[in-house]
Amino acid sequence: MKIGGLQRVSLIDYPGKISATVFTQGCNFACPYCHNPELVDPALSGACLPEAEIFSYLEKRRGKLQAVTITGGEPTIQSDLALFIGQVKAMGYLVKLDTNGSQPATLKELIAAKLLDYIAMDIKAPLHKYAAITRAPARKAAIRQSIKMIKAAGIPYEFRTTVVKSQLSRDDILEIGRLISPAPCYALQRFIPSKPLDREFLSQTTLAPEEFAAVKIILEENIKKVIVR
Repeated sequence: MKIGGLQRVSLIDYPGKISATVFTQGCNFACPYCHNPELVDPALSGACLPEAEIFSYLEKRRGKLQAVTITGGEPTIQSDLALFIGQVKAMGYLVKLDTNGSQPATLKELIAAKLLDYIAMDIKAPLHKYAAITRAPARKAAIRQSIKMIKAAGIPYEFRTTVVKSQLSRDDILEIGRLISPAPCYALQRFIPSKPLDREFLSQTTLAPEEFAAVKIILEENIKKVIVR
């Protein structure tokens, strides 16, 4: 598997657990605000980390770490993702997958094999704006299928959206809310212009606190928990 990075300890990536975070290299979206450009653009990518290095670290941390979060890039475009997760699970770790939901067939395989303990799916935009926001071919049917599959999987999950003010309006966010409702958790993530894929987004902003608060109140009519991060 193409591994672009390893965060050895995280207290925030897997809710309620101490985890390591594995970053896969490569993505089928090119969201301009992406804060991991080195995992998206091959020209910015460094050498991949050997899987053996990851497993060696996880072996040493047994009993101290509880979980492994696999993020990206987009993990589900990795052909050997199921094999990698299977090895992590065999070591006794919980596994959380971060995904853009564009590969429902892979998601179905992982769920059926009981390889996942938590799923976080990024909802990039209302379906009619997906191609524009992701700068990739629209995958409306795939996104709908993944949402439905995650809801029916019987494991903990959340949906989340990174909010760039110039890209998503209040009505867009509410439309996403209707797309995923009902859901146990929806996280609105503040865009922080630190190192976006498109450097023009260094000047972009997110919603003001009062704007987040107002949309949160409306979303909570149909979503159990709405978080602003």
